[in-house]
Amino acid sequence: MGSNQAAASFLTNLARAAFGAGVAATILNSSLYTVDGGERAVLFDRIRGVLPEIAGEGTHFLIPFLQRPYIFDIRTKPHTFSSVSGTKDLQMVNLTLRLLSRPETSNLPRIFQTLGLEYDEKVLPSIGNEVLKAVVAQFNADQLLTERPRVSALVRESLIRRAKDFNLVLDDVAITHLSYGPEFSKAVEAKQVAQQVAERSKFVVAKAEQERRAAVIRAEGESEAARLISEATKEAGMGLIELRRIEASREIAATLAKNPNVTYLPGGEGNRILMGLRGR
Repeated sequence: MGSNQAAASFLTNLARAAFGAGVAATILNSSLYTVDGGERAVLFDRIRGVLPEIAGEGTHFLIPFLQRPYIFDIRTKPHTFSSVSGTKDLQMVNLTLRLLSRPETSNLPRIFQTLGLEYDEKVLPSIGNEVLKAVVAQFNADQLLTERPRVSALVRESLIRRAKDFNLVLDDVAITHLSYGPEFSKAVEAKQVAQQVAERSKFVVAKAEQERRAAVIRAEGESEAARLISEATKEAGMGLIELRRIEASREIAATLAKNPNVTYLPGGEGNRILMGLRGR
């Protein structure tokens, strides 16, 4: 009987020790939390609220059931979203924006209090659409293409400034896609056709003007030639006209002499006979 009671007492003490060790291990485990690389932790205390201290990488202690850790990823993360905005000339444009953002580590308690763990999903689409609409409204539709670097710079500066109000840091901002609606494409095509018609009309008008000037110059030349001939005739009499007739006859004779189909025959009393022969 004595040995049985001793064994039962030993087992009872062993069970109590094991239970105590289990409770101690549970309490110890619940008193520890780990922060991985690229993360930071904020502690929420049920009595004092969010604590101002920020826990870095490694293993840390907390008060079980009274404090609870919230882990933040402080590495840069990409975000992409689209927006439909109106230009200065009332054209609709589709824009896609890509951001690289991260939280300000020193303000994690404030971020947790105001925005929670999903701070980026709550803030970035909102301020992104706001900034895009404000910047695009300053430009005409064609300026978004010709002045794209300036548009991107304005969007980047405005977004960085707005994100800072929410304790967020933007490492990069880029417009990755820009397209217009079908109405704008039709308007551009119509504008190009109108410009081509206008250029063609300018060419026709310029050509007509050149032809008019050439006709005036030609008429002035013919009038001057007629005046000179008239004056020469008055001074030299009919001899000048006879001289011009002889020169013209010589030119005609020389031209006909080169033609193999024309035969030249001498005639009487100074007359000449030109006989045309057809080739067989």
